[in-house]
Amino acid sequence: MIKVLLADDEDLVRSGLRSILTSAGDIEVVAECDDGAHVADLVRLHRPHVVLLDIRMRTTDGIVALNRVMELADPPAVAMLTTFDVDEYVQKALRLGANGFLLKDTEPTQLVNAVRDLARGGAVLDPNVAARVIAAMADGQRAAEPARKLLSSLSGRELEVVALIGQGMSNAEIGNTLHLSEATVKGYVSSVLGKIGAANRVQAALVAYRGGLIG
Repeated sequence: MIKVLLADDEDLVRSGLRSILTSAGDIEVVAECDDGAHVADLVRLHRPHVVLLDIRMRTTDGIVALNRVMELADPPAVAMLTTFDVDEYVQKALRLGANGFLLKDTEPTQLVNAVRDLARGGAVLDPNVAARVIAAMADGQRAAEPARKLLSSLSGRELEVVALIGQGMSNAEIGNTLHLSEATVKGYVSSVLGKIGAANRVQAALVAYRGGLIG
């Protein structure tokens, strides 16, 4: 059973997320809170596999909460909940170790699959927010030459994979697109991250953006 902690200051949002996740059968919402100040304590108490954490909350925000969670021994995977208003918080969250970003109105099936991916050690980037996350990190410049140099180390298939990562696709979606098994895609993703020195999929997407693989 995948244990999830929900942190969002909107009761309606938490209720919707809880309903979607608990209906999956293999996911249990073990704790909820409406204030980032309580997140680290709840992680210690309930040991969730995945935390869905609102970036903006009225009291202690998600960035402060994320920082505290990442300082714990063996922290869980954390995905930030956001809207289309991607801003400077995105860069801070990535630097602190967030495993991805999800829109609050993510389709139910995508949300469930994202939580499963996170529990398996993956990272998620909602396709609808991918371009905005990348643009927010680009600081107004593509920094094309360094990125192209990194991308030149990749094989043709690896270039295809990193381009699809940049579109926010999961391993399963990349496999369907390229007619590869999910295990094979996982191997390509690991190889890509290693070759370009990216810590996670979001950083890989940024390199793809800066190098001109995606718009």
